[in-house]
Amino acid sequence: MEQEILKLLSKKKNISLTSIEINDYLNLDTVDEYSKLEKVLEKLCQDGKIYYSEKKKRYTLIENTNFKTGRLLVNPKGYGFVVLDKSFNEDDIYIHGSNLAEARNNDIVIIEIINKNSREGKVVRVLKRDDSTLVGEVYLKDNMYYVHPDRQGYLDMLIPEDKLKGAVPGHKVLIRPITKGREFICEVLRIIGHKNDVGVDILSYVYQYEFDPIYSDKVMDEVETLPTEVMPSDIEGRVDLRDEMIFTIDGDDTKDIDDAISIKKLSPDTYELGVHIADVSHYVKKDGVIDRDAYDRGTSVYLVDRVIPMLPHKLSNGICSLNPNVDRLALSCVMNINTKGHVTSYKIFKSVIRSRKQMTYNCVNEILENGNIPEGYHEYVNDLNLMNELSNILRKKMVSHGYLEFNRPEAKILVDENCHPYKIELRSQRTGEKLIENFMIAANVTVAGYIEDMKVPGIYRVHDKPNKEKLQVFLKFLNHKGYNVKADINKFKVTDYQRLLKLFDGKDDEVMLNTMAIQTMAKAKYSDTNIGHFGIANKRYAHFTSPIRRYPDLTLHRLVKEYTENNTPQTVSYWQKKLFDIANQSSKKEQDAIDCERDVEKMKKAEYMEDHIGEIYEGVISGVCEFGVFVELENTVEGLVRIEELPGDHYLYSKELNAMLGRKNKNKFVYGDRVTVEVVKASRETSQVDFIIVKGDNIEKKEKETKEK
Repeated sequence: MEQEILKLLSKKKNISLTSIEINDYLNLDTVDEYSKLEKVLEKLCQDGKIYYSEKKKRYTLIENTNFKTGRLLVNPKGYGFVVLDKSFNEDDIYIHGSNLAEARNNDIVIIEIINKNSREGKVVRVLKRDDSTLVGEVYLKDNMYYVHPDRQGYLDMLIPEDKLKGAVPGHKVLIRPITKGREFICEVLRIIGHKNDVGVDILSYVYQYEFDPIYSDKVMDEVETLPTEVMPSDIEGRVDLRDEMIFTIDGDDTKDIDDAISIKKLSPDTYELGVHIADVSHYVKKDGVIDRDAYDRGTSVYLVDRVIPMLPHKLSNGICSLNPNVDRLALSCVMNINTKGHVTSYKIFKSVIRSRKQMTYNCVNEILENGNIPEGYHEYVNDLNLMNELSNILRKKMVSHGYLEFNRPEAKILVDENCHPYKIELRSQRTGEKLIENFMIAANVTVAGYIEDMKVPGIYRVHDKPNKEKLQVFLKFLNHKGYNVKADINKFKVTDYQRLLKLFDGKDDEVMLNTMAIQTMAKAKYSDTNIGHFGIANKRYAHFTSPIRRYPDLTLHRLVKEYTENNTPQTVSYWQKKLFDIANQSSKKEQDAIDCERDVEKMKKAEYMEDHIGEIYEGVISGVCEFGVFVELENTVEGLVRIEELPGDHYLYSKELNAMLGRKNKNKFVYGDRVTVEVVKASRETSQVDFIIVKGDNIEKKEKETKEK
């Protein structure tokens, strides 16, 4: 009925009809049909597709009015902008504070254009309230309690005393807006803690992105029914691999161990690689209380001083974790792989394993890179060397097919018992890390192929082709930088990206150009439709190897087991209905986790730099915008040099060149340029770091002063 109504209202440019007229045009002749029509009209109005005039009692297509729909973003100073729906293909509309009506930040609104020249409008109706929870700080003003939201764009809100729940000034709280009319009112849902309490700064981000560190009573009640060790009945029908040489390799502080590995050389031309993944689905039953909670969470969140696990610790660190010297249930993918890196045959089956040792990357790297054998590793050296041999074969094949290796170091922030950062370490992918990555990719590709070959519904990890507009801007910029790149963006392949990355090898701007290359790409996500994975250069890819910390992996385990044991039309129908929502929810929560982790890191980096005001560092220009240039230090801390602080000239921003250009002396600061900066300001509260660029003879002088301090 929606399409019929829209088609009817689009017959003439300025047509507007009453509900009775629409009813007659559609030849509806019963009370039930008219009642349904009214509901559909209401939905179309809420969706912003049609507009209802209260005065004229008529419906009109929104595009045939002077009204537009979009999302309102309110500035803390009281005015706002409406980001219009893509269908309008127009720039944002300015809304003066007096024209916000009852709308608040992030609401979906209908606006009327009141000045076309200045692109100014006013809100005429709120279509959909933003009812998301917020985190903020409580304060007292004129004997009334308010909360100042952490997120930009949200105005301070009044907290009625009966909605405080014991909160006092200085508390960080989780709130829900309960706006009535033009009043901005909220209620406290939870007190996170005082802003100066240890760890509350990180918890504030956790709650802001809607990850709850506390499990509900219902979840914990179900957890208490689960065993703490593998029961004899659990082993029935499983392949017993407890006598096999199986072990795990993880980071030093890893407690949730998803994957274990094993290897054999069957012949001069064939390796047998076993990837054994924790069988979480055996304990987390489909549609149970724990499962529904895991679906809502979507993923574990890894922060500088803690993990917010997808599953309670009794599962994630206990019965599901492949801890050493205990029986554990697994789903094993055992592959025969030839010396060219091709999987010639495979088996996927339920198993029971007993990991011989919990290895660490540091110790494995000592063996494979330096030939030093740590205590307790001697009996595993032959297997590790064989694994490294196969790992190199797999990596060579992957790269030959177009697999992209970006040189982008990651930071590890070390904090003390008060959660104060005292050191930032750079983490690079070494031999052991690559070995595990190569083996996990092999298993993920194999299981994705297994599902697709069965022609049944599946959940895939997909990565679309690059954005052509972003790619064109990037290639043009590279030519300005002196890289002679000739390419057809309409035929740009993953191997063309490889060629670009090789051009940057060893250059001063290598890391920044790698970052810029990543930014031209689409985001990887989960989908029930397989379109392949551009970055891995494979037509079939899925996430199978981390079911303790990722819901799509847990789902894929269920698919493999159900299709293997009970592949009925009912099973297929069930997953056809479920997988689209699971993929969307998992993609959303993955992005929430990434944003949360990034915001916490940014805050802790700023806190770290508070102890280094006045010090001088080498860095690279990592961003250029209208108000200045961003500089990234070797420790990955990024700070801003404001345009008014740029030395030697007055500057204009060039978007095309990604540069600041001097008006008089032709000085310029370009993305990727190396510079020397001094730290002049840093704030944990705002997560911001400010630099100034140090020039010429000043560098040596300031370095000397810093050392004397």
